[in-house]
Amino acid sequence: MPESRARLVCLPHAGGSASFFFPMSQTLSSSADVLCVQYPGRQDRRQDPLIEDIDEYADAIAAELKPWLDLPLVFFGHSMGAVLAFEVTRRLEEADPEFSALALFASGRRAPSRYRDENVHRRDDDGVVREMKLLSGTDSRVLGNEEILRMAMPAIRGDYKAIENYRSVPGAAVRSPITVLTGDNDPRTSLEEAEAWRSHTTGAFDIRVFPGGHFFLAGQQVPIMSLVTEALSGSRP
Repeated sequence: MPESRARLVCLPHAGGSASFFFPMSQTLSSSADVLCVQYPGRQDRRQDPLIEDIDEYADAIAAELKPWLDLPLVFFGHSMGAVLAFEVTRRLEEADPEFSALALFASGRRAPSRYRDENVHRRDDDGVVREMKLLSGTDSRVLGNEEILRMAMPAIRGDYKAIENYRSVPGAAVRSPITVLTGDNDPRTSLEEAEAWRSHTTGAFDIRVFPGGHFFLAGQQVPIMSLVTEALSGSRP
């Protein structure tokens, strides 16, 4: 295996787990280190205390990443993970004036400064499930298995609480370049809301619009993997 030149850090959506990024990790495993963040309260971390606050999440992830800064980082976050990627990068930049990620991919999420009054976390369990079905982001086997769903519900609700109560610091921006990926039929992110990420970086900015809804990633793996591979190689600005 050739020596890795960069490290990819993947952050999943609300209610998601590290396994969401298995296809990406599997594809890139021969050419890059891939770290997939596992949030507490699910899968192998099911017994760990939940986190229900984006700042607490970001502080914890930034602390865990400190031993992994020996290689340049590329962040890829989807939905809630996009906001976390931004906040983690912001913390790493504040801690080290020389730090800058090679790229920050913000996928399937409106800009941190764009707020919607959403309260999915206040719904009953059936209401939370309706939202997940609308976005089509949870494995149908989980949605159809009441026992698994009830086990996962505290973590899902906690993630929704964290992202729905999140408010970015006014004027928050990073030095790292941001590439926004968005679906043209995403009910939770308009094109204008996606474009608004531009104000959150003093570095390069790019936006790519793909056909699909909130989880457009599933049908666009080839072009997205190409973008990520370019970033890992340092060939993207």
